[in-house]
Amino acid sequence: MRQLAILLKKEFTQIRRNPFLPRLILVFPIMIMLVLPWVTTMDVRNVAVAIVDEDHSQLSQRITSDIAAAEYFKLTDGVYSYDQALLLLEDCKIDVILSIPRNFEHDLSSVSPQRLSIAANAVNATKGSLGSQYLVQTIAITLSRQLAEQGVEAPSDLIVVQNRYNETLNYRHLMIPALMIMLLILICGFLSAINIVIEKENGTIEQINVSPVGRLTFTLAKLIPYWLIGLLVISIAMLVARLVYGLSPAGSLWVIYLATILFIVGFSGFGVAIANKSDNIQQTMFVMFFFVIIFMLLSGLLTPISSMPDWAQKFTIILPPRYYIEIMRAVYLKGTTFVELWPNFAALTIFAVVFNLLAAVTYRKQS
Repeated sequence: MRQLAILLKKEFTQIRRNPFLPRLILVFPIMIMLVLPWVTTMDVRNVAVAIVDEDHSQLSQRITSDIAAAEYFKLTDGVYSYDQALLLLEDCKIDVILSIPRNFEHDLSSVSPQRLSIAANAVNATKGSLGSQYLVQTIAITLSRQLAEQGVEAPSDLIVVQNRYNETLNYRHLMIPALMIMLLILICGFLSAINIVIEKENGTIEQINVSPVGRLTFTLAKLIPYWLIGLLVISIAMLVARLVYGLSPAGSLWVIYLATILFIVGFSGFGVAIANKSDNIQQTMFVMFFFVIIFMLLSGLLTPISSMPDWAQKFTIILPPRYYIEIMRAVYLKGTTFVELWPNFAALTIFAVVFNLLAAVTYRKQS
């Protein structure tokens, strides 16, 4: 018991004297408990709805008013035709299209009434499914009240739902690209950082410091192997997705590989920059884990960004995985081209340059 007490005293003394761990122990749980419960929710909100009203009747205006009053929806103004709405849906600027056909109110009480049409963006299967269900329920209540006032029973097939880009709402189709991204984050971020810290702990990095090897050369030597490993990992992951789940990219492979190269170049540089400022593996792991949790939960990997609070949506602009996630899901499920995704590629390029410059600058070469 005396030995245990001495060892415990030693451990607590080391923690107290460490300039990093006490602050991490306090700040990390506080940040997680204060921020993430507000953001990581499976409750779908802010579903962007475009209404194509060809009826222009009192009933269509009533449906529009009830949707606007619901807390789950956000109406999009300026949509006049179905083709315009479909372009917005393809660009992910809206989530659901509601089409009200001409003479809908007039034919509502007839033997064969016309149907309302709902088209949902099912790239995110959760939001597409729940958003269309919320809309169906809202419209069904409105129609029931309208027909009840007329003394008519509401038919059960007045609304037709079409899920675009993921017709079966298969959740795997949403998560498989996400799993690929998680693999790249863990491998290209963690391993590149740990590799440098291990050299620090073993003392081998001191031999590099006294050698004529330059700062940029040293950084590239640490990064390039993980860039190649990242490309191998994404290739294996896509092969498994094709063979096991039957999921192949709807778009071009070179677009995926270009996005992957930019992402792994940037994220591995980020890991090296953290390792350059870390003294041991524990410190590196804690810092990387902190950022990885933020990247995974706030970049749209698991929770739709549009369902987050406004401040959180603005915060995601500075998160590199957000842009890579959008590219992967758009190319995999919708076949989106490079021209349509160029803002995302531009953002990844900026992050890659900044993080690798940061990795080179933070490496302190001592002679």
